[in-house]
Amino acid sequence: MSGSILILAGRRPGTVDALATAHGVADKCLVPVAGRPMIAHVLESAADSSARQVFVSTHHAMLLAELDDPVVDLLGDRLIVVPSADNLADSVLAVAGVARFPLLITTADNCLLTPATIAEIESEAERLGADAGVALARREDVLAVHPEGQRRFYEFSDVAVSNCNAYWLGHPNAQRAAEAFRGGGQFVKKPFRVMRAFGLINLLRFRFGLGPIHHIFQRISRRLDVEIAPLLVSNGATAIDVDNERSLRVTEALMKRPDIVNPRPSSRESREERGAADARQLAVTR
Repeated sequence: MSGSILILAGRRPGTVDALATAHGVADKCLVPVAGRPMIAHVLESAADSSARQVFVSTHHAMLLAELDDPVVDLLGDRLIVVPSADNLADSVLAVAGVARFPLLITTADNCLLTPATIAEIESEAERLGADAGVALARREDVLAVHPEGQRRFYEFSDVAVSNCNAYWLGHPNAQRAAEAFRGGGQFVKKPFRVMRAFGLINLLRFRFGLGPIHHIFQRISRRLDVEIAPLLVSNGATAIDVDNERSLRVTEALMKRPDIVNPRPSSRESREERGAADARQLAVTR
């Protein structure tokens, strides 16, 4: 990841997160997962990537003080905390004006996002020549990781996928794609908020999988006047975020598996693509 990463750690106005309340913390991003605040896991993957800047968008002014995790010192000047807006899209647009591109956007509960998947998202976006992208995992890959990890999938005529709460913007002109995320972290979870951006027919095609996935994204791209692509990642665990006690337990169990924390190269990758990913990892560790 040669540009920036934005971690969304805000909260919806007027709402109380049940998981945060159950664990006695001020914000969901501070809920302990495997002995560390959940956002620390995302920050560590960001630190181990080649991102030059790592932004955290939050309503919690004292977040870093309460975080109290070594990853803060590890990131050093790369870590920048910014105030959240009231919705995902405006939080993204606020950071996009100062961030280095490309910009990877993810959420603080995306604890199983790995540096390898961060690199894979960028590689897939570049391969497809996309201006922007939505990271998705195939149903078979998600269920192979854990049968209870994810229960919601988007069905297309050629593939069923789950959202990975990771979005990619290749350049500043791709910011208009953020309108498609205005409904929240889950892609088109609140359809009326994004109907104006997608158009009703495109929204229905997406929601009910009326066609091949790339064809539907092409229609949405024409509507938004920006090339948005589905970025299919190989690690199904990326689609498992921490929303409740069930997914927290699943996440902690998966964190004990080295094949999930450090997934092997996908069999779908070509030899050339694997070499490029390895080169990026070597650049990070030197």
